[in-house]
Amino acid sequence: MNRTGKILLVAALVGVVGMAFRVSWNALRDVAAATGADPTAAFFYPIVVDGLMALALIATLVLTDRDRRFALRVLATYTVASLVLNYVHGLVPELHTTPLDWGRLADWDPANWALVLLATSLPVGSIYFGSDLVAKVLHHRPTPTAPTEETAQIVTDRSTPDLRESTPTEIAPTFEAPAVEAPHPSAAVVPDAPKPAPVGRVPVGAVAAEARRPRAATGRVPQTARTPRPTRTPDQLLAEAREATTAWPDVALTAEAIRKAVRTSSANGRTLRDTLRAERAAAADTVPAEVAA
Repeated sequence: MNRTGKILLVAALVGVVGMAFRVSWNALRDVAAATGADPTAAFFYPIVVDGLMALALIATLVLTDRDRRFALRVLATYTVASLVLNYVHGLVPELHTTPLDWGRLADWDPANWALVLLATSLPVGSIYFGSDLVAKVLHHRPTPTAPTEETAQIVTDRSTPDLRESTPTEIAPTFEAPAVEAPHPSAAVVPDAPKPAPVGRVPVGAVAAEARRPRAATGRVPQTARTPRPTRTPDQLLAEAREATTAWPDVALTAEAIRKAVRTSSANGRTLRDTLRAERAAAADTVPAEVAA
């Protein structure tokens, strides 16, 4: 809707509200006169009631959260009160002229007392609620909202020297090579350590990648990576095996146990097992022969 249409709409709304106020003003003035108000007080009585309704409506457009709910309650209360008094004015024809019975708005006493209390308490409520609403509106601080469109336009319209330019800094990623222990000849292959990344200019915001951990061994260790060990002759292996298994029983003479004791291959372990068992068997046969002699 263009600006002209909005102006016409607001003007029409003001006209309707003004005419509705004039209709309600007549009823509220007569009710005020019936409750003992003088002509001047009766003249201003409708402004006290319907005027606070307009003030509460404006407050609901400005306030937020709990204050806005309070303004809505005030608006609803005075709207219902004005409706009740206008309804009473329509039911009692004597209120249209000079009241015959002062302070009488209904024939039933409880209803009359309630209506008189309602009519006389509205001005006092207007003083209290109106002052509270005005104080809330004056002390209200709207939440600031960032004008995103204007900010984006300002940044776009800036010249090149006005824009901030970040200077790239040099970041030298550090890398520590993992320590390599001397593997056992039967150990699995350890992959080569990753090469360190070249030191250079890294743009701002870049994050240095962490060095990957060496993967688990997946093959045999190359011959060049093995620790050189002196080659032992069969006689040396047999001597070491005899010394290591001197106190072993015959049941413990297995190829695996001997291989671990002298740290040799499985084939050598089997050979040493057979030799040691044969020597023990020969020694066992010799002992009975000497005893018999």
